[in-house]
Amino acid sequence: MRWITYRTVDGAEGVGIATDGGYRGLSVADLGTDLLALVAGGREAQERAAARLASAPLMASGSITFLPVLPRPPKIICIGLNYVSHSRESGFQPPTYPAIFARYATSLVAHGAPILRPDVSEQLDFEGELAVVVGRGGRHITEADALDHVAGYAPFNDGSIRDYQLKSAQWTIGKTFNGTGGFGPELVTPDELPPGCRGLWLETRLNGEVVQRASTDDLIFPVARLIVLLSEAMTLEPGDVIATGTPAGVGAARKPPLWMKPGDVCEVSIDGIGTLSNPIAAEGGA
Repeated sequence: MRWITYRTVDGAEGVGIATDGGYRGLSVADLGTDLLALVAGGREAQERAAARLASAPLMASGSITFLPVLPRPPKIICIGLNYVSHSRESGFQPPTYPAIFARYATSLVAHGAPILRPDVSEQLDFEGELAVVVGRGGRHITEADALDHVAGYAPFNDGSIRDYQLKSAQWTIGKTFNGTGGFGPELVTPDELPPGCRGLWLETRLNGEVVQRASTDDLIFPVARLIVLLSEAMTLEPGDVIATGTPAGVGAARKPPLWMKPGDVCEVSIDGIGTLSNPIAAEGGA
């Protein structure tokens, strides 16, 4: 199944499912649930909703705008330096324990919506990533059970404000500016993908030029291992998002640096999952 969250022209939030002809959807009020509740409800709740949506109207192109797959996830947990190539281009040795930082829901933007370059900085960088959405929560999850806790996967762009990232001993401030985290367009359930999304190619393009390309096999800490390590410290909840890290090629590591600027378009594609596309705009609209 491939789920979306969307907004209609009159401002209502809805839940849709992909079909051969496009998306079929109902408003949250009509369906009686949002996607976060469906994620928490597990496969049975999703199958009931999918059966209802099978007879829902096919939504005309242009009649909806995408919202972030989950507009208000409980937690957004980001993993840094999770590809050997990116660790080395950033001046770090590959970690023996993942670098972990937070994002907040106010930073999220949907497929098709602009990623915002803030007025206070020009150092807006791209980071194409695989995002994992937790379905069944828990603590002290074992590696054997970890993938059973996954509701689905989506492309993510961990847009980073590099000078602010380095202003602090922690990276969070440069990683959670409003409107910098692209997330979507679809939440793809695990049955449509290899276990843990192993062996998929991730590619980031800026204005059509490939700037990052790597296999998810290159993750230092794969999906199951991340779930184990995170659940040692915190209770994972349904709807939590884990952004699994970016490969080499980021703009900050280039000479000269390559920053995203208003008028650019950044795309993140992952085999079998889809393409997240965002134009770049100035925060103040200039």
